[in-house]
Amino acid sequence: MREFVTAVLFVPAIFTFLWMTVFGNTAIYVDTTIANGELACAVKADLSIALFQFFEYLPLSAVTSTLAVLLVSIFFVTSCDSGALVIDTIAAGGKTATPALQRVFWCALSGIVAAVLLSTGGLTALQSATISTALPFSLVMLVLVRSLFVGMRADLARTRSPGSVGHGPIPRPA
Repeated sequence: MREFVTAVLFVPAIFTFLWMTVFGNTAIYVDTTIANGELACAVKADLSIALFQFFEYLPLSAVTSTLAVLLVSIFFVTSCDSGALVIDTIAAGGKTATPALQRVFWCALSGIVAAVLLSTGGLTALQSATISTALPFSLVMLVLVRSLFVGMRADLARTRSPGSVGHGPIPRPA
């Protein structure tokens, strides 16, 4: 459990903190010194190209822009695939071995919804839809966290109860 918490919660949080610190501080430095405020004006004009405007002030901007597009694409595809897998599992009543056609259906449907939101209202519509669906899901996540703690306490009590196999603390590997 410790390894899971470390790998899933702390490592991505530390990586994101470092990423935002390095790129954020660099952007502030570039905007206040080299760009003389032009970077901030470009961001205000069109937020969707802000990263690429920032890369223009760095060496190898074509390489970093291509890499950024590749990484954003990988992130989007991975997130969409994970979301579709969760939707497919929920729709199948918890079964993880579902037909491939059903998984493709949920992937395609989530892609179509995103495309429709982007085409009708642009990035603002997609962001609004994301935020409006995230709020109820955050409540579900809180219930899941509570359930995890209850389940872990029950499991710990069961392993420490007299007569259970291997009662007592679980030995840590050396």
